[in-house]
Amino acid sequence: MGWEMIAIVSIGPVEKWLIEGILDFVGYYYSRFNLKVKFSGNLPGEPFSVALHPSRGQYLGRVFLPTLAALRRKIGATAILGVTDLDLYEEGLNFIFGLANRSLRSALISTRRLRNEFYGLPPDDDLLLERAIKEAMHELGHVFGLEHCPNPRCVMHFSNSIHDTDVKGPLYCPRCEGKLKGNLRKLGVLS
Repeated sequence: MGWEMIAIVSIGPVEKWLIEGILDFVGYYYSRFNLKVKFSGNLPGEPFSVALHPSRGQYLGRVFLPTLAALRRKIGATAILGVTDLDLYEEGLNFIFGLANRSLRSALISTRRLRNEFYGLPPDDDLLLERAIKEAMHELGHVFGLEHCPNPRCVMHFSNSIHDTDVKGPLYCPRCEGKLKGNLRKLGVLS
């Protein structure tokens, strides 16, 4: 069986080292499931200005997903993950770290609230990368059909705050990984 691909794109300015760190971790993990991970370019943030809520200063996350899905189809990827520094929200929520749509096989994470500086703390690049990897793995888990997990150490545990993100690990618990394998088989990625 051939290799399938997860495409990662940046939206607006995102540090190259951060994208590379996400690519390395996600690529290493998903390689065991015949999924390569490839950087597929940068999308400018300006076209997404329609998603900006002026009084909030935040972007409605779901507006990004159809554009990401169209790009996923164009490049023939199995899934796509957008990484942006724009501050995201969804209706009824003050903010989100990321979101995903299984049917579109598209996901998006924001690094804005993963940064220590957002909380008035000194920058910490290692911690930022760790948090971004966790959110990338979490949202890709949703793309591949995983739900939130009650295990607070599992990467699929819901993060209601940055503390929740810091407590969980970057990997799927055995139960979630078993479901992931089954879902990837249904997609035809695994035999």
